This record gives sequence, structure tokens and C-alpha cells, in this order.
Amino acid sequence: MSAAISVVVMPGPEAPLQVRSTPLPEVEPGGVLLRTLGSEVCGTDVHLWHGQLSGVPYPITPGHVSVGQVAALGPGEAPRDVDGMPVRLGQVVTFLDVYGTCGRCWYCTVAHASTRCPQRQVYGVTMCADDGLFGGWGEYIYLAPGVHIVPLPEELDWRAFLAGGCGMPTALHAVTLGEIGFGDTVVVQGAGPVGLCAAVLAQLRGAGRVIVIGGPQVRLAAARRFGADTVIDIGESTAEERIERVRALTGGRGADVTIEATGVPGAVPEGMRLTRDAGRYIVVGQYTDAGDTSLNPHLDLNRKHLCVRGCWGSDAGHVWRSVRVMARYAGLFPWTELISREYSLDQAQSALEAVARQEVVKALIVPGRSPDEKPSRRRVPWNRLSGGQFRSTYAR
Repeated sequence: MSAAISVVVMPGPEAPLQVRSTPLPEVEPGGVLLRTLGSEVCGTDVHLWHGQLSGVPYPITPGHVSVGQVAALGPGEAPRDVDGMPVRLGQVVTFLDVYGTCGRCWYCTVAHASTRCPQRQVYGVTMCADDGLFGGWGEYIYLAPGVHIVPLPEELDWRAFLAGGCGMPTALHAVTLGEIGFGDTVVVQGAGPVGLCAAVLAQLRGAGRVIVIGGPQVRLAAARRFGADTVIDIGESTAEERIERVRALTGGRGADVTIEATGVPGAVPEGMRLTRDAGRYIVVGQYTDAGDTSLNPHLDLNRKHLCVRGCWGSDAGHVWRSVRVMARYAGLFPWTELISREYSLDQAQSALEAVARQEVVKALIVPGRSPDEKPSRRRVPWNRLSGGQFRSTYAR
């Protein structure tokens, strides 16, 4: 293939994004070429732009969670998806952004923690744009042999899946580690995509009360629409006031499970204090090194008999389960309402800056959009049902 296509490139930290022209690659045996339908803009992309992740081989093409339509397959036998079925031309798929885990090291084989494999690479994060189409902010994405491919069922619109984006599998990992039980009170620190998805999943696991702490108002409004029983604006409360509010709602005890999804180091000791004695605290938001914080190990950890678990990244199982959950509950949760705006490739800088300013809940890069179009704002009608649940009224 020799046709030239457009991709967005991040040359380096704080550098303006560029749209470059590059040739389509030849597809090797076992490889897949996707025509990009859409790719999310998430907090990780903001961290990359600010140079807050180590070992990033700039220039990169951002976009680590994407959906595409299979445009070409390499010669020979077609690769198989995670369900063991051959990948087909025209099929709409997503894929695990993590690539190259060896499957042989101690972390892969003994600990079953593939996110800690030393060979781990990530599309849109640790793969250089000079080496290929390894990010979602372009007209095409190249899936190298061995990438874990997850097909989207026909009943799940690709935009609906990207409304959750990386937030859904990340939250699914965190909520699973939290072992939420029926009737539990769950506090979610952070109202970004990870926090919102965690609030939804907590409900599906039977939580009796879900409290979301965060901001700004556009995100707190989304938390309310998606079933949070209580929202607390960090801009209108102190840490002490938030702790007292949660205790007042829980008979003085605190949350059974708290999930940190803020990325702010100071949220961690506060989250420990929001959680009841012998409760569970899951830290998922500290994906990058944002600095230090302090806590009292006796009062905040030991005497509380607190279970604290770190949660970093996700694997193919989390992505597969996210697809199934979002398809199954699309009638209860109108996922696409989380999408605030869609941007063309030429508007990628504006999208990145909007996410950095927290002006949107979820922003998508959609290469098929005309660069002359204004960023679209998607609104999906919904009707609230009893018990904090929803039923979508949009047509599939």
C-alpha cells in the first residue's frame, strides 16, 4: 500500500501537536490494518503532553484506546481475536493497548500481573510515531502480530464503547479489587471517566450507596445522571468537611470501599480517612508521578486495619469484560451521553487542551470528521428510572 494518510504527532512535551502525512504500511502476516473510527482523548494524553511519563519515545501518535474497522489483513491465516475467532474484513473491533508482554517472565507466568511485564509496550504511549501507525489519532492504526483484538458486538455502538474508553477497563480492574458487596457504601474520589465508570460499576455490583467526590460541575452533573446517590464538590468543601459528610451518611463509620481516581497525591490520605475501619481502599488514579504526600501510618493504616490495594493499568480480560458489560447494560446507561465533544484530526490540539482544562467529560478524535466542522457536542436523551438507573431513548 502506498497511499498517504494523515496522523497526529506529539513531537515532545509541551510542543504543539502536528498533523503529518505518512504512507500506509504493508501488512505483515498476522498483522491487521484498521481504519480508525474514533479514539479517545484522556488524562494520559495530557500527562504525555506535559512530559509526566518516563521513557516516552517522542515523537508519538497519541490515542491508546481506539475503535476501528478492519481494512486489511496480512497474507496467510487470519489472526484470531480474544474469543478465538478469525478476524474478518469490515469487522468493527477495539484492542488492548498493551503490546509485547512476553508471557514467559515471572510477572506474566507466576504473578499473573501482565501489566508489570518488563517487555510491556503501549500503543499511543511508548511506541514511536517514526516506527509506524501505533496510535489512534490517525486515519489508520496498524495492529502488529500478537495484539489482543476484541470485537465489538453489533448491539454496542462504537461511540458508546469509547464513551467509557480506557476509563471503563481501568475502573473495572479497580472495582474488582475492591470486592464491592451488596449494600456497601462506595466512595469514588474523582469524577473523570475512571471515577464515573467506577460509580456505574459499583452500582452493578450491588452497592447500596455511591458517593462521588470531585469536580467541576459538568462532571458532577454526569455523576448524578449516571446514578450517584450523593455528589460532593471539592471546590466547595474542605477535606474535613468531606470526611464528616461521608461519616454522617454511614452511621459514623465511613465508606466500606473507597476508590481513588483523582491523580492528586493529597487525595490518598484523605481517601484512607474516608474509609471505615477494616474497609478497602483502592488507589487507581496515581498513574503518573505527581509528587509526594504524607500520612500517619498508625492512624490512617495500621489502627484502622485498612486494606489498601494499588491498581495500575488493565489487561485483555478487563477490556473484554468492559465490552460485555457496556453492551449488556446499554439500555440502562446511555453511555454516549458521556461524550461531550468530537474533534477532527486538525482539531486535536483543541481537544487536548479541553481535556486538560476539564471542560469536557469525554472527548473523541474522529478522523472522518471534516476539519472545517466545529467540534460537535453530542447530546443523547435519557429518562431516569427508579433506583438511580436509566433507560436510553436513543436509536441504535
